[in-house]
Amino acid sequence: MNDAAYNVTADELRQFIEQYEHLEAEKKDITEQQKDIMSEAKARGYDTKVIKKIIAMRKRDRDDLAEEEAILDIYKAALGMA
Repeated sequence: MNDAAYNVTADELRQFIEQYEHLEAEKKDITEQQKDIMSEAKARGYDTKVIKKIIAMRKRDRDDLAEEEAILDIYKAALGMA
Protein backbone atom coordinates (compact mmCIF):
# COMPACT_ATOMS: atom_id res chain seq x y z
CA MET A 1 0.00 0.00 0.00
CA ASN A 2 1.43 3.40 -0.86
CA ASP A 3 1.81 6.20 1.68
CA ALA A 4 -0.68 8.54 -0.04
CA ALA A 5 -3.48 5.97 0.16
CA TYR A 6 -2.60 5.25 3.77
CA ASN A 7 -2.71 8.95 4.69
CA VAL A 8 -6.10 9.44 3.08
CA THR A 9 -7.44 6.39 4.87
CA ALA A 10 -5.92 7.51 8.17
CA ASP A 11 -7.43 10.98 7.75
CA GLU A 12 -10.82 9.52 6.96
CA LEU A 13 -10.59 7.13 9.91
CA ARG A 14 -9.59 9.99 12.22
CA GLN A 15 -12.61 11.97 10.97
CA PHE A 16 -14.98 9.09 11.74
CA ILE A 17 -13.51 8.70 15.22
CA GLU A 18 -13.68 12.41 15.96
CA GLN A 19 -17.29 12.61 14.74
CA TYR A 20 -18.21 9.68 16.97
CA GLU A 21 -16.44 11.23 19.94
CA HIS A 22 -18.27 14.50 19.33
CA LEU A 23 -21.60 12.68 19.35
CA GLU A 24 -20.62 10.90 22.58
CA ALA A 25 -19.95 14.29 24.18
CA GLU A 26 -23.31 15.62 22.94
CA LYS A 27 -25.05 12.53 24.30
CA LYS A 28 -23.42 13.10 27.70
CA ASP A 29 -24.59 16.73 27.67
CA ILE A 30 -28.14 15.69 26.78
CA THR A 31 -28.17 13.09 29.57
CA GLU A 32 -27.09 15.75 32.04
CA GLN A 33 -29.86 18.06 30.80
CA GLN A 34 -32.41 15.27 31.24
CA LYS A 35 -31.20 14.70 34.80
CA ASP A 36 -31.52 18.42 35.50
CA ILE A 37 -35.11 18.40 34.22
CA MET A 38 -36.01 15.45 36.43
CA SER A 39 -34.33 17.09 39.43
CA GLU A 40 -36.37 20.23 38.87
CA ALA A 41 -39.58 18.23 38.51
CA LYS A 42 -38.79 16.34 41.73
CA ALA A 43 -38.02 19.60 43.54
CA ARG A 44 -41.47 20.86 42.50
CA GLY A 45 -43.13 17.77 43.99
CA TYR A 46 -43.63 15.58 40.92
CA ASP A 47 -42.99 11.85 41.05
CA THR A 48 -40.14 11.32 38.56
CA LYS A 49 -40.74 7.57 38.43
CA VAL A 50 -44.26 8.22 37.12
CA ILE A 51 -43.01 10.91 34.71
CA LYS A 52 -40.53 8.42 33.23
CA LYS A 53 -43.29 5.84 32.89
CA ILE A 54 -45.51 8.36 31.06
CA ILE A 55 -42.62 9.24 28.73
CA ALA A 56 -42.15 5.54 27.93
CA MET A 57 -45.90 5.15 27.34
CA ARG A 58 -45.99 8.11 24.95
CA LYS A 59 -43.35 6.39 22.78
CA ARG A 60 -45.52 3.32 22.31
CA ASP A 61 -48.25 2.63 19.79
CA ARG A 62 -51.67 3.54 21.21
CA ASP A 63 -53.27 0.25 20.22
CA ASP A 64 -50.52 -1.81 21.84
CA LEU A 65 -50.73 0.29 24.96
CA ALA A 66 -54.53 -0.01 25.12
CA GLU A 67 -54.31 -3.79 24.70
CA GLU A 68 -51.73 -4.06 27.48
CA GLU A 69 -53.82 -1.91 29.82
CA ALA A 70 -56.93 -4.01 29.08
CA ILE A 71 -55.06 -7.22 29.89
CA LEU A 72 -53.66 -5.63 33.03
CA ASP A 73 -57.20 -4.71 34.12
CA ILE A 74 -58.37 -8.29 33.50
CA TYR A 75 -55.48 -9.71 35.52
CA LYS A 76 -56.04 -7.25 38.36
CA ALA A 77 -59.74 -8.10 38.46
CA ALA A 78 -58.92 -11.81 38.56
CA LEU A 79 -56.68 -11.19 41.57
CA GLY A 80 -59.24 -9.00 43.32
CA MET A 81 -57.15 -5.86 42.86
CA ALA A 82 -59.64 -3.91 40.77
